[in-house]
Amino acid sequence: MATQKLYAGVKLRETRSRLGLTQKAFADRLGVSLPYLNQMENNHRPVSASVVLALAGEFGLDVTELSAGDAERLVSDMREALADPVFADGAPPLADLRLAASNAPALARSFLELHRAYRQVHERLASLDEALGRTADHTVVSPWEEVRDFFHYCDNYIDAVDRAAERFACPQGKRVDPIQRAVEALSARGTSVEFADTTMLRQVEGTVLRISAHALRPTQAFQLLHQVALVAQNDLLEATLDLARFQSETSRAIAKIGLANYFAGAALMPYRAFLEAAQETRHDLERLADLFGASIEQVAHRLSTLQRPGYKGIPFFFVRVDQAGTITKRHSATRLQFARFGGSCPLWNVHQAFETPTKFLRQLAETPDGARYLCLARDVSKPGGSFTAPVRRYAICLGCEVSHARGLVYADDMELSNPRAYQPIGISCRICERKNCHQRSVPPLERRLAVDPAKRGLLPYEIA
Repeated sequence: MATQKLYAGVKLRETRSRLGLTQKAFADRLGVSLPYLNQMENNHRPVSASVVLALAGEFGLDVTELSAGDAERLVSDMREALADPVFADGAPPLADLRLAASNAPALARSFLELHRAYRQVHERLASLDEALGRTADHTVVSPWEEVRDFFHYCDNYIDAVDRAAERFACPQGKRVDPIQRAVEALSARGTSVEFADTTMLRQVEGTVLRISAHALRPTQAFQLLHQVALVAQNDLLEATLDLARFQSETSRAIAKIGLANYFAGAALMPYRAFLEAAQETRHDLERLADLFGASIEQVAHRLSTLQRPGYKGIPFFFVRVDQAGTITKRHSATRLQFARFGGSCPLWNVHQAFETPTKFLRQLAETPDGARYLCLARDVSKPGGSFTAPVRRYAICLGCEVSHARGLVYADDMELSNPRAYQPIGISCRICERKNCHQRSVPPLERRLAVDPAKRGLLPYEIA
């Protein structure tokens, strides 16, 4: 595969602005001419290797921050939004979308917010019983989507919350039992903890916190640490929410739960200790779950958040789907992005995980842009605690680009260098350009179709 050029004009401008340097002074310290810097800042030229080295040497910049991951996410999200039939007259060329994502990311995000608002209005108007008399609410962004995008564009890493969780979990720099630590912290703030015979995982009544005695130990620890975040880290959570500037109180409330969950996961698996263990075990999910008293899903999710500047782990994607194929959790620190609307590619191994309970499924996959991934899928069940309680079943998938695969135990004995070993997958049918996919549900957005009633192949049409 061809080496991808690095366009990072926005990041260069942000770095120069943060340092308070003029273009001339910045160019001199980077060892380039003023016109050359101007071209790089406007994405007319890629960032050269010498400039990358100068940024690291002169300013101590973590060069991994220059990656185009955020721009790739924006391009993927815009392509999917433009697959909406409202844009049936023709979508902008892919090159234009890349320019917009690189040069005007704020404008691109505003477009996505506008399209999201349009979708919500359209869906509400389709429901007559909710359409009448509620026009004032129609332009409000869905709180769930707003919070999802907040974490999505933060790379699912919240530095201040992550570091606070690490300090809590490792007093004097050493890990302690998370349940005992949480109980002591809550007790110091006047809250006693009871493990009760209740169907509620966590419930506060006055000064008593009740945790379900039927829940598994990782769940108990997580819920205790969640409460610690709400009680002991409330000021930090509120300050983070203030910076996010959510559009509604509902979004803010949902985001606060998300931040408390983030704290809980980061305290259960503190950053440095967890990253070192992940590297030592070659990212063996079962061993990590045992070492940190966590569930497989908690471990997989935590691996996808290890993006601390200057001390990053392998960039993973993580996704969870329900039995209907709906994505209920998603994050990607890689070029692979997930469908914002609708289901994911049916050729992806995450959908097969329900057929093989408790088994890890490995897959080498290639997306239409030529990027190759190692994907690991597994079903996860969440029992209800009694015979009559429903069991919630999901499947999770964790993966990374194949260039990092040697760092995973799951890559052993796989034919990473064999192009034929890779399963072709896409993001969603509307933005997947593969012509002969037997699982295609709708035509691709940017291709013309030829319909010949005299013949029929895999599809009832041919893609030009």
